[in-house]
Amino acid sequence: MDLEPYHSGVSPYAAGLACRCPRCGRGKLFDGFLHVAPACTNCGLDYSFDDSGDGPVVFIILAAGSLVVGLALWVELTWSPPFWVHALLWTPLILTSTLGLLRPLKATLIALQFAKRAQEGRLDTTSKGEA
Repeated sequence: MDLEPYHSGVSPYAAGLACRCPRCGRGKLFDGFLHVAPACTNCGLDYSFDDSGDGPVVFIILAAGSLVVGLALWVELTWSPPFWVHALLWTPLILTSTLGLLRPLKATLIALQFAKRAQEGRLDTTSKGEA
């Protein structure tokens, strides 16, 4: 599995947020909503190294959950609306914040995985104290 060049000058954050190839920054990363394409259509990078797992979902659940629960508590303590108002308010916010962030966050984690050469089962054996 040859992933060179790792340091291609493309920011992993810019490529991730744009859902583009982590090597060239031009090719599409996804061929569906969350399905990663087999390879870059521009530079031919094989995306088989991708293993973002549940990472994006965990970050989104923590961020969106904190935001929605905080806002719901504030609305409840301030105005005490009926439950149907809460359902009307928070359902669209939950859907847009979770589904809207899922694709760019998954792409950013894939781009960072490429940029940092992350692989399953490989540990950094160098120590900062060693010369």
